[in-house]
Amino acid sequence: MTSPPADPVLARIADLRPTQITVGFREVAQKRLRLRAWIRRAGEGRAPKLVAPVVLAPEGALYLVDRHHLARAMKEEGVEQVQVRHVADFRALDSAHFWPALEARGWCRPYDAEGCRRPFSDIPPTLDALRDDPFRSLASALRRAGGFTKRAAPFSEFAWADFLRQGIPSDTVSIDFDGALARAMVLAGTPAAQHLPGWRVDTDAGPRASVAIVSPHVGQ
Repeated sequence: MTSPPADPVLARIADLRPTQITVGFREVAQKRLRLRAWIRRAGEGRAPKLVAPVVLAPEGALYLVDRHHLARAMKEEGVEQVQVRHVADFRALDSAHFWPALEARGWCRPYDAEGCRRPFSDIPPTLDALRDDPFRSLASALRRAGGFTKRAAPFSEFAWADFLRQGIPSDTVSIDFDGALARAMVLAGTPAAQHLPGWRVDTDAGPRASVAIVSPHVGQ
């Protein structure tokens, strides 16, 4: 059952289980660089505050329902603990009903690096086992370049990744990331992208204006 979010508590990052199959490795690397610079300024052994939303699962396991990229980056930088907030308690559910309950609330994404639906059993058991989706990294780079605006809707950047993989060859993303980003900027300004969260439209009257669109994808 769900309940009001509790106060944050400390948890080992190694104990957090993902609710998605992929992350963008390039995006994780970018976050590692920024994290490393922050730690260098703040002092060794310190890390920026992160409160990660988790769901309590059967047998007490903690499932991360957002912030996978940052949690993975922190783990790779040697950060051992993170604050978590329990957003739901599903310990009363059996394993057959746990994943459907997560998906019903938009808290899991059982899609592979090609954007294809996979069984829940393909979701890896640890952050270390997450697989790379280069288009997820491209979507993050596109957002930072102003191609779309950030939205709180979970999985919004995966929605953009799925859109971009339809119009850009995967080899281009791997071999010429800057070229892929330039192509992504063009695609982001087309009407074909208007259903995506944070879509922006060019107008003759001024700068790009944000258009509020409800995403068909929910959950990160």
